Amino acid sequence: MGMNPFEKIQIGDTGVSVPLLGLGTAPLSGGVLGDGLMGVTAHEEAVRVIDRAQALGISYVDTAPLYGAGRAEARVGNSAYASADRDSFVISTKIGRVLDPIEGGITAADDPDGIGDLNAVNSWTRDDVHRSIEESLMRLNMDSVEIIYVHDPDVEPYGEEQALNEAFPALIELREQGVIKAIGCGMNIWDMPLKFIQRFDLDIILLAGRYTLLDHSGLDEFLPVCVESDVKITIGGPYNSGILARDLSKPVTFNYEQAPGHLVEQARKLTEICVSHGIDLKAAALQFVLAHPAVATAVPGAQSTAELEQNIAMVQQDIPSAVWSDMRSAGLIPDNAPTPD
Repeated sequence: MGMNPFEKIQIGDTGVSVPLLGLGTAPLSGGVLGDGLMGVTAHEEAVRVIDRAQALGISYVDTAPLYGAGRAEARVGNSAYASADRDSFVISTKIGRVLDPIEGGITAADDPDGIGDLNAVNSWTRDDVHRSIEESLMRLNMDSVEIIYVHDPDVEPYGEEQALNEAFPALIELREQGVIKAIGCGMNIWDMPLKFIQRFDLDIILLAGRYTLLDHSGLDEFLPVCVESDVKITIGGPYNSGILARDLSKPVTFNYEQAPGHLVEQARKLTEICVSHGIDLKAAALQFVLAHPAVATAVPGAQSTAELEQNIAMVQQDIPSAVWSDMRSAGLIPDNAPTPD
């Protein structure tokens, strides 16, 4: 049996529930993301994709100031979500980057996104948590967001310290005041989030790329603690930035860089098993991560309405249990990884 992408999972006692399939907006931001990963989608096309997600009933959208330096948020704010019933969907954004106007850049008035050219500056201070959320709400055209993640505090030597001493305490206060409902962090590593969970009462962690069909590094130490602590996981990068979603005869990316040979080989073997059972690798990639009891939702990006619709179909696709047993016996997935059967 396939899964229902619209099925809702509760996040602890926050009152927030998220569907198995959400939408990640990094590829819709039209800007350079982190390590030179391009989201090349123009304003109109991006808004069209986000509008389509709303029309299809996708009720969770993840965004961040970093994505296109405000453009991803502004495009969500220009989409059908901004005028939809606010109780019908959940939004998460992040803190850790504040956006300053670029001198001599295009102005908000000349910008289809309505924000002008902005530059992202790393900061996890208490003041910048407040500033960041306030400015995100303006770009999103919304009065509130449900979930705030502390974004990648590992990118600066002082980030972890600022997160521990300032960002998390500030977010805990805002949660106590009811300004936001759920808090956590969004990172590409699992060891720092593990420390954060042990130190603070967090609700949800966005883990990008470290628990996928190809990369099981979060499985043994991190995810069991999440289950014990009732911390839910949002899986970012379920396709490991491309390798699990692209034609492997051409160069593919893993973790936003060119994929190393041994991982391409592993992805080829996974593909062969999927093909032999007549299913899609992307379906296996999504349903594998969603089968873990710690995981609440996955937020693959989509650069087009076709990709968006395909993500929905992939969650729904029927996968015979022999797929998982073949992957196990080939040593491609760990014996202790939960699978949908």
